[in-house]
Formats: sequence, C-alpha cells, structure tokens
Amino acid sequence: MKTSIATVSVSGSFAEKLAAIAAAGFDGIEIFEQDFLASDHTPAEVGRMVRDHGLEITLFQPFRDFEGLPEPHRSRAFARAARKFDLMTQLGTDLVLVCSSVHPAAMGGIDRMAADFNALGDLAAAHGVRVGFEALCWGRHVNDHRDAWEVVRRADHANVGLILDSFHTLGRKIDPDTIRRIPGDRIFFVQLADAPSIDMDLLYWSRHFRNMPGEGDLDVTAFLRAVMATGYAGPLSLEIFNDQFRAGLPRLVALDGHRSLINLMDRVRRREPALAPDLPAFPAPDTVLGVEFIEFATSETDAPALQSLLAASGFDRCGQHVSKPVTLWRQGGVNVLVNTATEGFAHTSFVAHGTTVSELALRVPDAQGAADRARALLVAGLDQPVPPGELAIPAIRGAGGSLIRFVDDQRLWDVDFRTSPAPQGAGLIGVDHIGQTMPYDEMLSWSLFYTALFSAERAPMVDVADPDGLVRSQAIRAGGLRVTLNGAEARRTLAGRFIEDSLGSAVQHIAFASADIFATAAALAARGFPVLQIGANYYHDVEARFGLDPALVARMQAANVLYDEDGGGQFFQLYGASRSDGFFLEIVQRQGGYQGYGAPNAPFRIAAQKRAARPVDLPRA
Repeated sequence: MKTSIATVSVSGSFAEKLAAIAAAGFDGIEIFEQDFLASDHTPAEVGRMVRDHGLEITLFQPFRDFEGLPEPHRSRAFARAARKFDLMTQLGTDLVLVCSSVHPAAMGGIDRMAADFNALGDLAAAHGVRVGFEALCWGRHVNDHRDAWEVVRRADHANVGLILDSFHTLGRKIDPDTIRRIPGDRIFFVQLADAPSIDMDLLYWSRHFRNMPGEGDLDVTAFLRAVMATGYAGPLSLEIFNDQFRAGLPRLVALDGHRSLINLMDRVRRREPALAPDLPAFPAPDTVLGVEFIEFATSETDAPALQSLLAASGFDRCGQHVSKPVTLWRQGGVNVLVNTATEGFAHTSFVAHGTTVSELALRVPDAQGAADRARALLVAGLDQPVPPGELAIPAIRGAGGSLIRFVDDQRLWDVDFRTSPAPQGAGLIGVDHIGQTMPYDEMLSWSLFYTALFSAERAPMVDVADPDGLVRSQAIRAGGLRVTLNGAEARRTLAGRFIEDSLGSAVQHIAFASADIFATAAALAARGFPVLQIGANYYHDVEARFGLDPALVARMQAANVLYDEDGGGQFFQLYGASRSDGFFLEIVQRQGGYQGYGAPNAPFRIAAQKRAARPVDLPRA
C-alpha cells in the first residue's frame, strides 16, 4: 500500500519538504495549495520536481466552499473548479480534495449537494480528474463522514468519491466502525492524524494539535481497521497540522511520519491479520525484562570523578572487559560500565557531550527480534566489528545520539568480562527509571519511538514548574523499563541548561531502586554521597498535606527524603547533588502499587538544585 504525506505537515521550503519526504521513504505527497502558491515554480516545474524525487502527487488540496451555494456563488465555484482542474493537469495529479463548506451562504440539503457534485463530476471527467468529498468536523451542513458518504452515494458519479480523515471522524467521537458499510472502491483517499485528548474548539484543535498516529489519544488503529475492512486499496496519507512540527527539522518530522504509518499498519495487521497483506513481516513489539547495564563514556582524565560518585553511591569495581578499557561497577542487580576508550563510538560520544550515558542495554526475550523490529520501523542501527570470542550485541540509535543495545544472552558477563563478586553496597537493587532530557519539540518523536518499538504505555503528560520556565514530562513504561521524557523549551530551566551544557546529551538522571530508603540513606552518608539538601518548609507542608506521622517526617527531613502517595501506595525519593554538567542520581522506594514518579516534588527538587549556586562534584579519586 502506498504511503503519502501532506506538504503542510513538514516545515521548510517546497524543495526542502520534497527532499525530506523522499528521504523518509514515502511514495507520494499531498500538495497543500498554499505550499504551491508560496513557491515560485510553475505547475509543470513542481510536477517535475516531485517526480525527480521519486514521488507522485497523490492529492491536490483543499478546494473549499463548493456545495450547496446559491447563485452567483455557485457559478463562481464551478469556474474556480475548472481552473483548479487545469492546474492539476499541469501538476500531474488526478485527485482533488473538496472539503465540506463553511460558507455563510451555503444551504443544506443532501439532494442539492448531491446534484452539485454530480455536475462537478461531469466537469472533472472532462478534465480527466477525480473529486473526493471530505466532511470537515466543523463543516456548516456536513460534519460527519456518514453524511458526506450519502452526498457521494446520491451524486452517483464515477469521478466523485469519498475522502476520509481520522481526525474528523474521531475528533467528533463518531464510531469508526460505521465506515465498514461504505464500499471500498468509493473511498478515493484516506488521511490519518492523531491528537491529544483536549476539550477545545474543533477547528483550533485541528489546526494546532494534530500529531502522528500513535503520538496522541485517538484510536486511529480502530479507524484504519474499519477503512481496510471495506477493501480500500488506495494511499494512506498523513495530514498533520502542528505548531511543534512546523518548527521541527523536516527530515526528522518526515521520518517520524513514515515510522508512524508502518507502526499503525502493523497494529492493524496484528488485530485483523487479513487487513494488511502487503506489509512485510517483522517481529511484534515485545516487553522489556529490565535494564541490563548503563554505560558511561568518559576519558582517563575525567573517569576518577565519575568513579568516585559511583563509589559514594555504593557501587564497587567488580570487573574488566576482556579487550576494551571498560570497567564494570556493580551493586545489587545494577551494572554500570565506565568506558574510557580513545576510539570508537564511546569516544565519539565523549568528544561530543563530555562524560555522558552513551549506552543503555535492555534485557529482552529476543534480542535479534527487537533489533529487526527497530530496523523495520526505520530506526538506524550500528554495526561494529566484534573481536573473536566476544558476543555480538545488537544496537540501535537512541535519544541524544546514544545507543540502545538488546541483550538476551546472560553469558555476556562470563564471555566479555572478567568479574569478581559484588559486595553488599548501599542497598540499591535495580534501575527504577531513566530520565531523558530533550528539546520539547522532540518529545513526541521519542514517545513514538518507545511505544512503537516495545509493548509500552504512556502516562499523561504533566507540566513541571521550574522557576525559569515550564518543563513538560511524560513517563513511558515497557515492562521492566521506565523512561521519563522531559521536554525543555526555556534555556534557563535546569533541563534547558543541561541540553546546552552537554551539547544535546539525553540522560540527565538515573533513578535507582531501594527496598529501604532510610537504610540506604544511612549507608550513602557513610560513603560521603553528596545529598541534595531540601528546605524545611517542604517538610512542614508534606506533613500537613498527607497527615503523616511527625516521627516519619523527622526521619525524612534528617535524610533529605521526599514523599508522595497515590491511591496505590507510597513513594520516597532521595536526590544526589547535581554534577557540574547537570547530571544527577536519584534513589527511590516504591511501596504498594504506586506507579508515579513523584512529579509533585519536582518543583521542590528543582528549587533545591538551583539554590546550590555551585553544583557539587566529588573530588577525584
């Protein structure tokens, strides 16, 4: 099945849009009329440019305010249509989108509108083109695809068909299964878009908040299942209006778009296998069993400071890679690698970002299957030569230029490392979550990345108040992997400064799990762990807010532990002071069924970090 995207979905000049769309692997484009009018190319030149990029023009759009008009508006509409049909012939496309009218003079009446479309069909046939009618969800008389289909049905013209748009159906909460009753050969074109669940004016919602399928809250999968059940065999196209995408890099937005379509078709195929026969087979999304290791890229000069922080956190040096300058630091079920190589990927990461988390290794049921799914979803991989006798560990590109590796072979620590038993440590038992910081306009992209790649769930997005601006945060959980995506818009926020100071590194903090945070806090204090100091005002408030036992609050204040709770359970947090590059550690304890991340405490944590005028680094070992 052919894939397409509207030019309005991607930023840049017309030439930049074409290059990005072609590079992303699309088959065609919808030409949004404003994009054509804003260019200085003739229609024939535009058509040639499109074809030179290996693309076709799947649709010209939109033609507005046509049906149900009184004279003289009706005659003018037909005259406009004739001129657009001539333009389409020069462009080299045969399908135009006519959206339902919002003209103040437009009159209702299915038969009146059907008669207009029958006459328009005759005019279109004379020009060798076709007309597709789309119901805008804010249309004056037609705002439901069922009414649009009735107009098309009564028009009864071979050159007049229906165009469906997931936003216009799902945004009005219309049951998408009603589409299944429409003959597939009468559906001329299908446009797809998702959107977050926001209660606002439909037109404004559509024009500013659409996003790629899988990035929002609409059930686009159910919509496409219904479409495919009709026997529709035409293009699947993205029509995205989004302020964030208009400011994004064209190649990244286009690549996300194509990935979203592949993921969407895969979801349809797995729900109803007979509906996506043309999609190449690739592995299903799987869960993540856990984080196998976290690797830091650093240098011989900078490694001692990092190793001192690990030691103060309860980690001990327990191994060495058999062929690389990579040391293993362990505690409980946590493996941390410190890589000081002077060549290869780790060194490149260090040169680009300074000391940084360069790799995350995820334990999965089928490592090669996970890598194959990632490549099918257009995620770039990294192939590196593996010395004889060492394990080949599949790797893909992750946020901030880092790597994600997939591990399903527990021989890793016996084959690639020489290890010794790990001492007791400070009571850390695992990786609770990874905090990844990025520009806000990349958040949707990485949310789609995780939810398409794994069997994952997204939590609602929340706003985190930094004294110098808002940071938006969204948590994603895929089995044993929890990731918080933190999107910064303002440069002066801690998140914004981290992006700037680390030149785009992604992992700003790591949260380790403890079974007893107070015992861990005592062990950390004995090791000289640099704890973030929390103000007394916080503890006066938290005691009153949750009705906590004063003795518990006194223990929390003495250890600088923060608290949250929900209907499921309790949550305790302890933060380390930030390194000079903005990176910090967190220790958490979950009790009961608490599923959050202590979001209400984030403003107090940020304020405490900003009060520390000079972030604390441990002395070099």
